[in-house]
Amino acid sequence: MKPGRIKPILLTILLAICLPALANEAAPKAALPNADDPVIEQRLVKLAEDLRCLVCQNESLAGSHAALAEDLRREIRTLMKAGKSDKQVIAYLTERYGDFVLYRPPFKPVTWLLWLGPVLFLGIGGGAWVMTLRRRRDAPTAPLDAKKRAAAAYLLEEK
Repeated sequence: MKPGRIKPILLTILLAICLPALANEAAPKAALPNADDPVIEQRLVKLAEDLRCLVCQNESLAGSHAALAEDLRREIRTLMKAGKSDKQVIAYLTERYGDFVLYRPPFKPVTWLLWLGPVLFLGIGGGAWVMTLRRRRDAPTAPLDAKKRAAAAYLLEEK
């Protein structure tokens, strides 16, 4: 390969690597401009931000572009048009899909470990740290004999 051709190829590779840096985070789907009822669309977007997409799992229902997410938004819209409150819609979704659909699952025996796990692990780690410090403090230290003291002095004088 000619030396003059390396620079354009390298530039092309670098640009291809840098292009993802220009990407924006997926914005929640806003209320549709041609929507029948903008109030329901605003309620839908607000509610969908607190619900998890069952396909993407780490993305809100509002920001997901999965087909199932679109179906769920359509179903929520239908429930809202039928006069259901936000709590009733959430109750319907959790009954049908479980607590996994919620980003903030309720505090109940099934989710205790989820809520208390970080505190539990922090307590275990803190207890292990305290025990290690106590053992280190209580460990008997052997006095230095003349031979070890001379070796340490020699090492200190070298530097």
